[in-house]
Amino acid sequence: MSSVGRSRPAAATAVVVALTGGLVAGATAPASAASCATNTYTRQFFANTGFSGVAKRTDCDTAIGENWGNNSPGVTGVGKDNFGVRWSVKRDFGSGGPFAFTASGQDGIRVYLDGVRKIDLWKNGTTTVSKTVNLTIPRGTHVLRVDYVNWTGTAAVKFAYTPRMETTVDRVAPLAPTGAKVAYNKGTDSATFSWAPNKEMDLAYYRVYRQTAVGDWAPMVLTDRTAWTETGLPRNGKPIRYYIIVTDRAGNLSESTPVLTVTPVDTVAPAAPVIAVSYIDQPPSSLKINWDGRTEEEMRNGGTISIYRSTGDTLGDSPELISTTSQES
Repeated sequence: MSSVGRSRPAAATAVVVALTGGLVAGATAPASAASCATNTYTRQFFANTGFSGVAKRTDCDTAIGENWGNNSPGVTGVGKDNFGVRWSVKRDFGSGGPFAFTASGQDGIRVYLDGVRKIDLWKNGTTTVSKTVNLTIPRGTHVLRVDYVNWTGTAAVKFAYTPRMETTVDRVAPLAPTGAKVAYNKGTDSATFSWAPNKEMDLAYYRVYRQTAVGDWAPMVLTDRTAWTETGLPRNGKPIRYYIIVTDRAGNLSESTPVLTVTPVDTVAPAAPVIAVSYIDQPPSSLKINWDGRTEEEMRNGGTISIYRSTGDTLGDSPELISTTSQES
């Protein structure tokens, strides 16, 4: 939040954009809500208390907290008395939940949620008035609007909306992360996970879980960022499964993302099988070859058994492939 400097002149024919603290000011045509950054208020100044006609100035404000005293707000065409200022913002509240709306100032302040009045302090006075309202905001996108008027005397206004994060009050689970994906880098034996920023205002952190060898899920990291990299993955070709959830400041947990699977490259040679060969003296005579359970495990992971025969004294004497067996055969 920043005040408009009283000595700053308005441009007549050109658009001037200046960044001062939380304020981005456009000196000519009124801005639309889309002109301001996400979750930033569009602010309009009117030379009357009925918000009628074209705004004398429109700019962007990150927070509502002004004290102009007995002066004008420094906008051309707006005097120190009988003026109005309107703030509005459209934002995604994620899962919603319990919030506190707090307004204070001199003179008139009205707060609206989706066009429904939630705070009404509309009286010309000489003392500061204030009010806090607790309410539950439904999930999704909503429009906040704050109307302020100064009839005479001191001009001051403050407003804030904050999530209520007490565990006894907030029982609303945050929404699950969206856009989760993973990129595997075989050159560094690493997997980088990323996801879209969560919309919750009371987000605490994201949790990444990995499935263990016995099928349980173990937490790997707590982070307030939207990306995480695990390094040192084994090069054994075995799939590794992950998912991500959100925790808010009241301890509520979201649903999980879809499971993300990483399959590292396989550079580990299987152990040599332990075989047993038996001769069957029956017409027709034959050999029976068995191998150990460790080799069976390799086959279940997509391996094969190849059987070679050599008529020479060693395997180097041009062995002949006589059979290839896989789990599916």
